[in-house]
Amino acid sequence: MLSHPPKIKSKSEFILPPALPNGERHLPMSLEAFWAWEDGRNQQAEWVNGEVIIFMPPKTIHQRIAGFLYRLLADYVELFQLGEVLISPYSMLARPEGPAREPDLLFVTQAHLARLTPEKLEGPADLVVEVVSESSILRDYEDKFIEYQTVGVQEYWIIDPLPQKKQVSCFTLNAAGVYELILPDAQGHYHSLLLPGFWFDATWLWQTPLPSPLLILREIAPSAF
Repeated sequence: MLSHPPKIKSKSEFILPPALPNGERHLPMSLEAFWAWEDGRNQQAEWVNGEVIIFMPPKTIHQRIAGFLYRLLADYVELFQLGEVLISPYSMLARPEGPAREPDLLFVTQAHLARLTPEKLEGPADLVVEVVSESSILRDYEDKFIEYQTVGVQEYWIIDPLPQKKQVSCFTLNAAGVYELILPDAQGHYHSLLLPGFWFDATWLWQTPLPSPLLILREIAPSAF
């Protein structure tokens, strides 16, 4: 007699547990079930160590900064044909066994575009950007730092708009596969080692309103206009 694979539960069959104090919900689930469960969802969620973590909706400042950086990076990358930039929610499965993360922004170089499937990124992004929220401090500064370093994400930018911080931490993998800080230059500009010619000023991110990405792009790459 032929055996049949176990039936994967539909979304309606999963009962969400109560929210934790930080607003997250943790739902036990296999990675295979996660791919079926996430189809068509509109919540940001990640699969880590046998469970799905469903996050609280991001705050306005988070979305404004993520949107600003996405427009700036995506336009720069398109202008110079460097690869592709994607914004959350979009899964990155850096290793076949997981975890499945959803960075706020990720960039894939031309050389690695084959890692982009119709459903997700299979393999590490070349650059990941995370915008910190109150509930993601430990995850962004520690858990993801270690993971992204281990799987070979070449650059990792942590953008922290929380009132007590308002700081940027940019890292690049050295020859030993260990993250090193990218220090700003004398003008306070952070230069990407991965994106040729790209730089940004951290003070742009704390302005209200945020500056125009188009005007900033002209400042970064005036020769392209």
